[in-house]
Amino acid sequence: MPDVTLDLGGRQTRARVQAMIVAGWTGRDRRAVEAHIAELEALGVPRPSAVPLFYRVSTTRLTTEDEIESTPMSSGEVEPVLLQHGGQMWLGVGSDHTDREVEAYGVAVAKQLCDKPLAHELWRLTDVAGHWDRLVIRSWITEDGREVPYQEGALEGLLHPDDLLRQAQPSLTDGTLMFCGTVPARGGIRPAPSFRYELLDPVLGRSIGGSYRVRTLPLIR
Repeated sequence: MPDVTLDLGGRQTRARVQAMIVAGWTGRDRRAVEAHIAELEALGVPRPSAVPLFYRVSTTRLTTEDEIESTPMSSGEVEPVLLQHGGQMWLGVGSDHTDREVEAYGVAVAKQLCDKPLAHELWRLTDVAGHWDRLVIRSWITEDGREVPYQEGALEGLLHPDDLLRQAQPSLTDGTLMFCGTVPARGGIRPAPSFRYELLDPVLGRSIGGSYRVRTLPLIR
């Protein structure tokens, strides 16, 4: 159970994460969910048995570092992140980095294999819950030596936290962190040597985010 130093509402806090969940297939619009399922099916990933699904991931995979080691066919995806800490719910942003080759035969295993980068700063959920739908997640990857847009979408496309928390298994008790779903990638899902991600609040005029490099591990068959 790692302790991570986070900026919670402007205060540096040492938070103990005791459980981590990756929520999948959390789109509010069924057509968008089907688009993401089709995107992954093109890579050989089987359709989910139900939506949403809640995958358990080791808390030791959580990282705030700017570099991770991972497999050649892994890639990031920006997601809003909820953390229950100190009797409050906090909202942040991170990357559900996942091995796409392994995902073809086991989504849970593919997610459990990879580190989960998290931005240092989180906001009080109560400060943004009233305009949740207007929040935006977006990401960029490096291709051919330049940064290109990879994902962008408003959170109106994802389940509202009230609905997601009502269904979450296990429930978000103190010390539980949950990745809350993503939006489709432009040009399809693909690996990249670096990944930058952001959560934008256009109502309050602020954003939080992070970036990381991927050190690819050699694959010996």
